[in-house]
Amino acid sequence: MKTILLVEDNADDIELTLRAFHSSAVRPEIHVTRDGTEALASLFGSTDRPPPPVLPALVLLDLKLPGLSGFDVLGVIRANPRTRMLPVVILTSSAELVDLVTGYGLGANSYVRKPTSFRDLVAAVQSISSYWLALNEAPPEGRVQ
Repeated sequence: MKTILLVEDNADDIELTLRAFHSSAVRPEIHVTRDGTEALASLFGSTDRPPPPVLPALVLLDLKLPGLSGFDVLGVIRANPRTRMLPVVILTSSAELVDLVTGYGLGANSYVRKPTSFRDLVAAVQSISSYWLALNEAPPEGRVQ
């Protein structure tokens, strides 16, 4: 089963996103981290845990996080050979053009504004899942050309 790393600090957004995935046809395993430091530890390990043997198939990344921002997390992901090509979708409420441009500039694969209705969130989650987990062919983990 493919896994998604959801990096989100807002408890309501976490709950709604998990419910939206539960309502969709594609139901991946979802690992939730609530800040940038926890997200990086989940991907790279930390002093008290080793790196995971397998990376998630997709990272859904909020931008406004306590401590390390989503931009900081994205920069670390893209700087590491193991995670450089890991698909990262920014999932944020920000409609700021500077955030969109900065996200793509740092190597985000996609930028999705969080829908305001649950029905639209389910549709967005379905589209994200269908594309990134079913249709998209990801490169082998850690391969850099």
